[in-house]
Formats: sequence, C-alpha cells, structure tokens
Amino acid sequence: MEVAEIKKNIEKILDNNKAQSITSIDLKNKSYIADYMIVASGTSSRHLQSLSEILVSELKKLGMDDCRIEGKNSIDWKLVDAHDVIVHLFHPEKREFYDLEKMWSEEIPKQKAMI
Repeated sequence: MEVAEIKKNIEKILDNNKAQSITSIDLKNKSYIADYMIVASGTSSRHLQSLSEILVSELKKLGMDDCRIEGKNSIDWKLVDAHDVIVHLFHPEKREFYDLEKMWSEEIPKQKAMI
C-alpha cells in the first residue's frame, strides 16, 4: 500500500471513530522518521485507547500487520507507528501543550532534517 493511501485510510478510520481535529503534517522534507504525521484528539482516556486499538486493528485488516502502539499506559497520549505515517492521539489539553502542529510547521532545509 502506498504512503498516501495509508494516510488517507488512517484519516478515514479516525474520522469514523469520532477523533477530533484531525491534522496531517507532511514530513517529507523535514524528517527521515516518516513521510506524514497525523495528530488527532480524543475526548477521554478510554476514547484515546479505543482509537489506537481500532486503528491498529483496521490497518491489520488492510495488510499492515506490524503497526504498534506506544504509550499504552498513558492516559492522555498514544502513538501509533504505521510505518511511514506516525499518528499522535492526544487529550486536548496535552495536544495544546505540546503543539506538534506548530513545531513541525516550519520548513527545514533537507541537509538539516532530523533523523
């Protein structure tokens, strides 16, 4: 599956499961860790946990067997590693605190891209 298709599927899965404020960030010229980062909010700790588990389950059905969840013990943040797409799921207050959208909004010269 192509990266753009993975990104589109993730956005759809999150939207279908009532994730809020879904934002995609293009990392292609900013980092080598992934092509895209998707940031979304959940309404509660249970919602964040459900979103992460549903996302991994649905991606598995699409043939992506080795996606994993980080932050399983966290009540306000989860990360789903979907190969070339990283998904951050936050409780709204933590999302505002970390403000990943702002941090990754600046253009970074390719020779200075972070690993």
